[in-house]
Amino acid sequence: MASTESVRTLTEPAGAAQLPAPRPAPSRPAPAQSPPPPGGGPAGALLRLTRPEQWLKNLAVVPLALLDTRSWSAGALRDTAEAVLAFTLMSAFIYVVNDLKDKDRDRRHPVKRHRPIASGQVGTALAGTLAGLLLAAVALLVAATGGIATGWPVLAYLVVNIAYTAGLKHVPLVDVFCVATGFVLRLVQGYLALGKEPSQWLELCVFAFCLLLIIGKRRREMTVGGTGHRPALAGYSVPLLDNLIGLAGVLAVISYALYLYAMAHTGAVAQATAFISAPCAIFGVARHIQIMLVQEGGGNPVHSLFRDRISVVNSLVWAALFATTVLLPHA
Repeated sequence: MASTESVRTLTEPAGAAQLPAPRPAPSRPAPAQSPPPPGGGPAGALLRLTRPEQWLKNLAVVPLALLDTRSWSAGALRDTAEAVLAFTLMSAFIYVVNDLKDKDRDRRHPVKRHRPIASGQVGTALAGTLAGLLLAAVALLVAATGGIATGWPVLAYLVVNIAYTAGLKHVPLVDVFCVATGFVLRLVQGYLALGKEPSQWLELCVFAFCLLLIIGKRRREMTVGGTGHRPALAGYSVPLLDNLIGLAGVLAVISYALYLYAMAHTGAVAQATAFISAPCAIFGVARHIQIMLVQEGGGNPVHSLFRDRISVVNSLVWAALFATTVLLPHA
């Protein structure tokens, strides 16, 4: 009896090419499983509920107003610190309210299920009490530091985030614009605390750069976990997010360059130093895009900005050049 190989050879046309076996389709990586949260008892769980790792956002954005002032007095530093504290308390309040509302959805998420409320470490009553205390602390701080006249960005941030938590976070594009607006309000709060007005180009730069970070986070969520855990992701696609990343990156760089151009009054030497710092800003944007698109990172923008060694070194060089710009005589 002819072997199976012989039969197959006889039935094939002469000279037929041997087709390679199809490769298995690459499988989507499984959602990352986070380890259980660290201990620390009820106090530690309450602290984690306020997301202390996110406080760096306020420390990075609110004090930008100090770059536009030449009088770094004790009073200016105190007023800036109070503005940072107000936004830190308000953002902590928003995190608690958001986790209360999303506790059921978080329990079905491989990472968010370890959050204090979703995991049962903090009860809803205790979380509600903490939220009330945080909101009361913000109200007292705003009233003690000038009232609505200088504290309206904090109140506007509250309104935007209540609307975001109530439903806007489920609307594609609107969700990322709401989050980016919160960073512009942080910037404005820092300027109002110093009695100054921010440059419109700087506001646009902060908005565009933060939009870049947020879109990168959405991209990471989509590629790793799909669209089930965040309804707004159903309105995105990876190609759309990649194009939005490019748009936000270009807008951030151009608006920063125009902000530097508006500083022409600082004098020839200071202006030259400012423009030398521009490549650092361009490199920083390019590096983060590389992390998102090549290294498939960007899921935690705070980690990407403050733990990536290349980004940290570039930021230090940029800060040194820009500080030189501010401190040089304006002649």
